[in-house]
Amino acid sequence: MIGYRFSPPQIGSGNQQSPFQKLLDIFLQLSTITSGDVSEAMAWMNNLDRQYQLTDDQYGMGNFYRDLKDKGYIRENPQDGQFEITAKSEGKIRKNALEEIFGKLRKSKRGNHHTPFPGQQGDELGADRRPWQFGDAPGQISMTDSLRNAQINHGISAFNLQENDLEVVEKEFKTQTSTVLMIDISHSMILYGEDRITPAKKVAMALAEMITKKYPKDTLDILVFGNDAWQIEIKDLPYLKVGPYHTNTVAGLELAMDLLRRRKNSNKQIFMITDGKPSCLKEPRGYYKNSFGLDRKIVNKCLNLAAQARRIHIPITTFMIASDPYLQQFVREFTEVNQGNAYFSGLQGLGDLVFEDYKRNRRRNI
Repeated sequence: MIGYRFSPPQIGSGNQQSPFQKLLDIFLQLSTITSGDVSEAMAWMNNLDRQYQLTDDQYGMGNFYRDLKDKGYIRENPQDGQFEITAKSEGKIRKNALEEIFGKLRKSKRGNHHTPFPGQQGDELGADRRPWQFGDAPGQISMTDSLRNAQINHGISAFNLQENDLEVVEKEFKTQTSTVLMIDISHSMILYGEDRITPAKKVAMALAEMITKKYPKDTLDILVFGNDAWQIEIKDLPYLKVGPYHTNTVAGLELAMDLLRRRKNSNKQIFMITDGKPSCLKEPRGYYKNSFGLDRKIVNKCLNLAAQARRIHIPITTFMIASDPYLQQFVREFTEVNQGNAYFSGLQGLGDLVFEDYKRNRRRNI
């Protein structure tokens, strides 16, 4: 499998997972890499079993395959007789992606950006303190700070807690946000022996799972762009593949802005994950393509859309997973025109950056 190096699984003595659950985690990872191809994933499972002894005489790969069917993780397609993953597997893959990416983010304490807009009717407790005022909820009172104030003001010998000793924790406002996530599926996403599409899919699945579970009032639209751009559903993400495409960034931006125009939220944003330069436009006579460096005609179209998005208050955050200096210069120019954000990231840190920026951008000053 190009772009992947396998090592023996690290299973600690305290791990209480069943043999099926241990194998299921590996199978779902492989299903993401193989874009939902059960046969290919199982072939790799057998190869890994021969190399790393994943099974034993008590529970073999045949038992695991049977359990996948019995537990509803795979099913037979009646049209061609091939097995495919089910909605249950799709949901489990998204949940695993969230735990893999967002769980790591929580441990590193990244993404906890607070807005300076406080108040009594905010959505969640912040870090700032202030004196108690009439109308503050009892749950906002900071008991530790209030008791400390009482000791300072009245002494330790005779405890006396008065109104002017009370301190409360400010609340912060959160806003609803509409996000469009653009994923580059041009051929360069798997060139040079490096799989860049799988990390992009994992980030998209984790972001979708986080929004639907933690921020249910937010909206997330996902689109892919190659020679053209089209919208996909969350359930389609595990099956996403790259194609023999150029990179029509213009088509992706136009579709993203059209999707956001239909949303009623005042806060809107575009996330774009890409590793290549814009190299394609669609014209009345066909496709205009140029893979040899940055084409000024294509670049100008991208910059015009960046400026248009800025005028309608849609920031674009670009996650660039390529290190070419001239491509990074284009992204900087694009970001300057839009007044958005740009991150130049390797594949390993991509999830951290996306989640950090999502949590910051969904908090706005009112």
